Amino acid sequence: MAELPDAGPTKGGPTTPATDVYPRKILEYMEGFLISKTVFTSCELGVFDVLLAAERQLSAEEISQAVGASLDGTQRLLAACTGLQLLNTHWDNGQVFYSNTEQSRVFLTRSSPLSLCQSIQYSSRTIYLCWHYLTDAVREGRNQYEKAFGVSSKDLFQALYRSDEEMVKFMHLMNSIWNICGRDVVTAFDLTPFKFICDLGGCSGALAKQCTLAYPECTVTIFDLPKVVRVSGEHFVTEADQRISFHEGDFFKDSLPVADLYILARILHDWTDECCIELLCRIYKACKPGGAVLLVEALLNEDGSGPLTAQLYSLNMLVQTEGRERTGAQYAALLAASGFTNIQHRLTGKIYDAILVFRG
Repeated sequence: MAELPDAGPTKGGPTTPATDVYPRKILEYMEGFLISKTVFTSCELGVFDVLLAAERQLSAEEISQAVGASLDGTQRLLAACTGLQLLNTHWDNGQVFYSNTEQSRVFLTRSSPLSLCQSIQYSSRTIYLCWHYLTDAVREGRNQYEKAFGVSSKDLFQALYRSDEEMVKFMHLMNSIWNICGRDVVTAFDLTPFKFICDLGGCSGALAKQCTLAYPECTVTIFDLPKVVRVSGEHFVTEADQRISFHEGDFFKDSLPVADLYILARILHDWTDECCIELLCRIYKACKPGGAVLLVEALLNEDGSGPLTAQLYSLNMLVQTEGRERTGAQYAALLAASGFTNIQHRLTGKIYDAILVFRG
């Protein structure tokens, strides 16, 4: 294409660009949801599982029959997955065959210990629906469970755990995240001195398991709502996890177990500053002198420049919770207001970071 002449600024209008400008980034952002739904659908249909089970390259016809989908639709889906580098293609006598990439085999097959399939299902069927009302959330400054699912959001976890099925889906989400990120956050600091650990809102117990693996001499008590404890015992924590126990309760209302270290992993970002200080004050009172709290959150840069993931997570907190993502300084202010001192931050270089703080 020939270059356009520089016409200079027009009166009352923008400057005409010297060359043709292609809004690549904006177009990528506009179509980002297409990528998400391609991944979601491929997992929901079981494309990657079929390829794993076959132990050989498969044609589009074989995959479409195995997943129970139309051949035309399957061909288009497989082509998109190839473009996203989630599938490898192999040509033989003019016919294309498919296989999983290593990342897809590890993270997108249901049987893998590092599978993200449950997390993807929750993103597709819950988070995606809430984000449909992001404009309303920004205008109103509150979560959108009522519009998305027809449930009251006055009690956050009544909405979040609106059915046993939804609760199990959420717990699978947390389980898959900590299976991937858990070791990084529990080893960001040396937690060896803490023998008795209480994981507040410990959910599926995945982070508790990471603690017991990293620190063989510690025991971990998971403190969570009675129904969460019941489901965790049924689906996630087995008798083999002998150093993990449960304590039922509501951490805003009930007495907290005695511990050397309290873990709050992805908890404070659910709540307003006032609720965070209320909870931290309760922990401060329960914590012995010399005891500590480990916060695990996606920290925003102090200058507001990113990371983009944390910025997007903060929008997700708007549509789903009462809280927000915060900077390290903002968390430090909440901790200091609750009496804690000696606040240390550690960035992991991945999604979640760690803050360790002591009770004087």
